[in-house]
Amino acid sequence: MTTDCHISIAGLTKRFGTNTVLNDINLNLTPGERVAIIGPSGTGKSTLLRCLNFLDRPDAARITIGDLSVDAASATRTEILALRRRTGFVFQNYALFANKTARQNITEGLVTVRGWSRAKADARADEVLASIGLTDKADSYPAALSGGQQQRIGIGRAMALDGDLLLFDEPTSALDPEWVGEVLDLIRQIADGRQTMLIVTHEMQFAREIADRVVFMEGGRIVEQGPPAQIFDAPEDERTRAFLRRVTAGNGSAEG
Repeated sequence: MTTDCHISIAGLTKRFGTNTVLNDINLNLTPGERVAIIGPSGTGKSTLLRCLNFLDRPDAARITIGDLSVDAASATRTEILALRRRTGFVFQNYALFANKTARQNITEGLVTVRGWSRAKADARADEVLASIGLTDKADSYPAALSGGQQQRIGIGRAMALDGDLLLFDEPTSALDPEWVGEVLDLIRQIADGRQTMLIVTHEMQFAREIADRVVFMEGGRIVEQGPPAQIFDAPEDERTRAFLRRVTAGNGSAEG
């Protein structure tokens, strides 16, 4: 989908006990922008995504999507639900319901989050299954699907909500190598529709190809950001350069 919503993340801070995982993150996304987040393991990239729809509640933040603005210090359940309606989340490990079919996994959020009727949700799920090339798997359970198919269903579930922002948390990190390509191809297909995306990834070549902007994080902070060519070919900060040298030595990807 295309969206005209500007997205703003202001002052996002997250602590676990005495450990500050995210320290005053500020980030803005323009409509249709694809932003890739890279950086070493343990630097808070996945936590950042989880904070954006309150899977992890930030200690401080103002998150704005279009006309909706939520302050973490005072966010109500109603506001959090409204925020989740504006976002779709794709998890590392698929997070599919094992006891539900592919179609049911997609309809679950439409019924519980959006309040749709079962018939309307089923119709939307069938549209999504067709768009991701899995119509023939509609009645299959996750155990009968390959890892790549499971992750495509996970992406389809996020797409079905038709949100203003799609959040991808290392969408290929749990996949066997033979399934990575089909998942990256699907994300490229969605990106071609100018869907606003925030993608945490360890696939550097994919980040270079798909992103309008690349954000490098380390130590819970944004160190550097810019167009892919700048970040990958002429990074300004030594921490970025050091990270990319390690990635290059590791054949182009960085687990994390």
